[in-house]
Amino acid sequence: MAQIGSFTRGDGGVYNGEIRTLTLRVKASIRPVEREHDKAPDHRVIAGGVEFGAGWTKAARDTGAEYLSLKLDDPSFPAPIYATLTQGDNGEHKLIWSR
Repeated sequence: MAQIGSFTRGDGGVYNGEIRTLTLRVKASIRPVEREHDKAPDHRVIAGGVEFGAGWTKAARDTGAEYLSLKLDDPSFPAPIYATLTQGDNGEHKLIWSR
């Protein structure tokens, strides 16, 4: 697992930060949205005015700590990227890529 971004949480639960991979470096925001149904995402990932991901609020089994489970997708990606946004140190939230 590798860290591919860092975010800070602002007003209204909006996360602002940057996503960095070998081929991508963008400023992004992760914004809460009203859910349309049970399986709808809790958050949308937006960069440059374009939506390119969605997120669901989850809780860790062991600790109960909340995190966001994200799916990022873009036509330039060979496949979607799955990641988690977790609380780090000093108010930073880490975007961790996973397979």
